[in-house]
Amino acid sequence: MTVCLFAICIVCSSLLAGVYALTKEPIDAAAKAKNEAAIMEVLPAGAVTIEEERTVDFEGASYTYNLAYDQQGNTVGCAINVAPVGFGGPVVIKVGFDAKGVICNTKVLSQAETPGLGAKCVEPAFSDQFKGWDPSARKLAVRKDGGDVDAITASTITSRAYADGLALAVKVFETIGKTPMPLN
Repeated sequence: MTVCLFAICIVCSSLLAGVYALTKEPIDAAAKAKNEAAIMEVLPAGAVTIEEERTVDFEGASYTYNLAYDQQGNTVGCAINVAPVGFGGPVVIKVGFDAKGVICNTKVLSQAETPGLGAKCVEPAFSDQFKGWDPSARKLAVRKDGGDVDAITASTITSRAYADGLALAVKVFETIGKTPMPLN
């Protein structure tokens, strides 16, 4: 009985390893394509060249970002990943900035918010309010907390998380501007 169970485990483990080996490359390629599409969606229109992903440390955490350049090689923007915690867990957001620190666009890469409520954070009715958002002129907090963000109805936790994530991205952007290769 033990030998039989052991043989079944070996066969199942081998099959699982084989399926993993076959699907790993296509899954990684799809994830990379999704990330690259999101980068282009959140950056300014003049972005032609996207730099390879970098990381920056801020307040004990590491954040990934990509710098973007125009045809002359001038830095025109930056795309940063943040993952604030919403009601259903992390909401992974890619935030695009122009060289002056104005938010160009945002894109939710993954979320597990309540369908019909917090999951509306992916809809343009909510996310489009951040296009052209100047954090120096407007406060990134929901109106209930004294900010300028219109929250999703009945989903204040997700709205707060989104706004907090964007506020964090602003601080990370400022940190990136102080690195040895600053935005010009």
